[in-house]
Amino acid sequence: MFIRTVELDEATGEIAELYKAEKKAMGCVMQATQCWSARPDVIIPIENLLDQIRDGFSLGLLNFRLITFVVAGDVPSSYCSHVYFRSLSSMLGRDQALAIRQDYRNAGLTGQQVEMLAYAKQITRNASQITQADIERLRNVGLTDVNIADVALAASFRNFMSRYFDAVGATVEEDFLDDDPEVREMMAVGRK
Repeated sequence: MFIRTVELDEATGEIAELYKAEKKAMGCVMQATQCWSARPDVIIPIENLLDQIRDGFSLGLLNFRLITFVVAGDVPSSYCSHVYFRSLSSMLGRDQALAIRQDYRNAGLTGQQVEMLAYAKQITRNASQITQADIERLRNVGLTDVNIADVALAASFRNFMSRYFDAVGATVEEDFLDDDPEVREMMAVGRK
């Protein structure tokens, strides 16, 4: 980490409670969480916003994670690619998660998921180029305006989060790194 953050043994109040809950759930306090503690006034609102977007995501947790994983590849964020490869592998299987990284359009996803991910990638690459025709394409595969807004929120939030993690030097925890060196290299889309 490039900046000073609150360590687990230094944490008090709400930060201590957040750290304690994450350590219990994950076995550690992730650098992705810890890096926000440099601004103790925003760590809880940021975590709450993530929970609200993810837990209320109208297309379900799998699609939230698909968006996060695909967007992380374009940001590019090695940290988020490694972490979300692990979570998608547990949900879909390792082979399909690898196929999604290589080419989500030909990875056995539904047509709706492919269009959803194409939109998320557009947001990451250049949201100013999105047109009404792009939105109509999403509606044509059955996405509602709430779904479209949720995809935009998830993609935009991942851009914000991933760019912040890199800007302050968060590094992926060893537990999230794949055992296969080739897969590690594939997920190392940004900082090595």
